[in-house]
Amino acid sequence: MTEITDTPFAERLIAFRHELHRFPELSHQEFETTARIRAQLEQYQIRILDLPLNTGLVAEVGQPDGPLVVLRSDIDALPIEEQSGVEYRSQNPGVMHACGHDFHSTAALGAAILLKNNESHLKGRVRILFQAAEETGLGAPDVINTGALKQAFAIFGLHNDPTLPAGVIGSKAGALTASVDRFSITIKGTGSHAARPHEGNDPIIIAGQLVGALQTLISRNAPSADNAVVSITQIHSGSTWNVIPDNAWLEGTVRTFSPATRQLIENRFRTLLAGFGHAFDADITLDWQAGPPSVINDARWADFALQQASDSGFEARVVEASPIGEDFAFYQQQLPGAFVMVGTGQQYALHHPAFRINDDVLLPTSRYLASLAENALKQQETA
Repeated sequence: MTEITDTPFAERLIAFRHELHRFPELSHQEFETTARIRAQLEQYQIRILDLPLNTGLVAEVGQPDGPLVVLRSDIDALPIEEQSGVEYRSQNPGVMHACGHDFHSTAALGAAILLKNNESHLKGRVRILFQAAEETGLGAPDVINTGALKQAFAIFGLHNDPTLPAGVIGSKAGALTASVDRFSITIKGTGSHAARPHEGNDPIIIAGQLVGALQTLISRNAPSADNAVVSITQIHSGSTWNVIPDNAWLEGTVRTFSPATRQLIENRFRTLLAGFGHAFDADITLDWQAGPPSVINDARWADFALQQASDSGFEARVVEASPIGEDFAFYQQQLPGAFVMVGTGQQYALHHPAFRINDDVLLPTSRYLASLAENALKQQETA
């Protein structure tokens, strides 16, 4: 690869990430973010595909007729008021890059520039996705529907991980992240005076018992070797101290790591609610919203990604699966690939208002992505 002087290039990448960080945009609203990325790609004469995407874009480097490998990054931010204290903090009130998507997209931009600098030596094509709306779980299907993955043989993606030390890249074959399902439950009882509960059907009593019963979906239904979580995150009912209300409402999430356990938990969830409705003579309805499936890494490409991490100067680690959600999983339903976690060694967790990114990891991550794509093309040529 033709050398790009490290210090000036690193400084340019850091400056661009800080620019993205100052002006974060929520899912499906990333118009300025897309324009900023487009301007950088055009400056380096990197091809941008003409695809029907409202936000986000897809770039391509390499030989038009060769095999195709895909790199994926994401560009959207979160509805969080920033409290990081950095001088380049968000200028958009109530919106923050608290998940590091500014880091991901800048690392992918750096990789695109490095690959462009070595374009004549590539053994095929590299397509770089700057994907919108990862936080909603809807961005990846939008890209897939454009046909951007057609003819690709593999896809790679990454996410920063503040719990891993800087200089570490972690991954594993099989399930790496959880499937994400969201549910809301409405219990319709009968209100009454708090002093005369026998004249009504108390939805709060039903909700209280339901919270405990839902935990048995994991402890008594999910295989003990499978990790799974049911969390109730909101309960709302009533409006005053001396009235039993008519209704109660609960919301939460289910996280699982295998398709079989995911379906099992949903089925048992519905059966349990039906039983509670019958037992308590109440109308209980469920709104189940299926989110991204589990990221399940192809064994060949997961091993390859870790080997490339080691060859690129990172410490490569096999890590445990994480219960976070990631819509990269939708791409893996279309073609094999691997997702990796890039350590940044920071104090605050993802989605925390004080979340920060270690800029020292940015250029090495760009170089890693570029070598990952370049060497995947070489391996595919000789396979």
